[in-house]
Amino acid sequence: MSAENLALQEEILKLKKQRHAIILSHNYQRDEVQDIADFVGDSLELSRTAATIECDVIVFAGVNFMAESASILSPEKTVLLTEIDACCPMADMIRVDSARPVRKSFPGFDNPPPYAYPPEFTLRDIKAQHPGVPVVTYVNTTADVKAESDICCTSANVVKVIESLPSDKVICIPDKNLSMWAARNTKKQVIAWDGFCHVHERVTPEDVKKARAEHPNAVLMAHPECRIEALDMADHVTSTSGILRFASASSAKEFIVGTEIGLLYRLRKENPDKVFYPLRKDMICPNMKKTTLKSVLRALKENNYIIKVPDNIRIPAKRALDRMLAIK
Repeated sequence: MSAENLALQEEILKLKKQRHAIILSHNYQRDEVQDIADFVGDSLELSRTAATIECDVIVFAGVNFMAESASILSPEKTVLLTEIDACCPMADMIRVDSARPVRKSFPGFDNPPPYAYPPEFTLRDIKAQHPGVPVVTYVNTTADVKAESDICCTSANVVKVIESLPSDKVICIPDKNLSMWAARNTKKQVIAWDGFCHVHERVTPEDVKKARAEHPNAVLMAHPECRIEALDMADHVTSTSGILRFASASSAKEFIVGTEIGLLYRLRKENPDKVFYPLRKDMICPNMKKTTLKSVLRALKENNYIIKVPDNIRIPAKRALDRMLAIK
């Protein structure tokens, strides 16, 4: 680590203690940001952990909806987002109504595939088309979308959540690939929104074939945000936390990793005797990489980018999360 980063680390740790703060880092963050964090993990996992920790301030190195989730579960704490313009393009593909502006931002992805719904089409529109059908919402969404939903899900428990509902039909938002993966694993009808993660959407069957040819002895693990035709070719499909658990428990020594390349740092750190290859070297989320050690320090020093979800949104959003967490 450079002398500059070491100095930044020292100042961050000092301020963190003074402010009685904890630092959360998503698995896709820069290596040095993961190293300074108290907890590294999936977005919801981190917010749930933070809710159990006695602290005054939560510094979230992630994107906007993640800090919102921390605010939903820890309303009494100050939640700071390290970079205010670190957004999630997939989360921005869906709005509750026309009041929130459409934001279609795909940094680092010059030609994102189009999605079918026109910009003015909203969550309330699809609910009106399918009256009484419950809405299952991926945690990778903004707080107002969660508040308009019946229940939340993660990439790990989406099928279990769908199966828990009495209806034989569900609306699943916003990721079409996760929805298609869920539809493959349930007998219920899944009505999918047409959103996607531009990092995972870019993976094609040709990419899988190329990676397998280059690493014939490797086990291929893929995140369910990848296209269904790529998932059909994977050895194991699971969430980022699931990838970490699978790699640790497996007797295999080589793995191809089909998710954002930030996860490779933790995989290699926790499994020094194993080798990990990215499925595509450009599986990089520019929004996740906006946070640096300087971002973390600025958040602690200036107390800027406070994320506070108002109660009229927080309470129904928490209800949707609690319904998911109540499923055994």
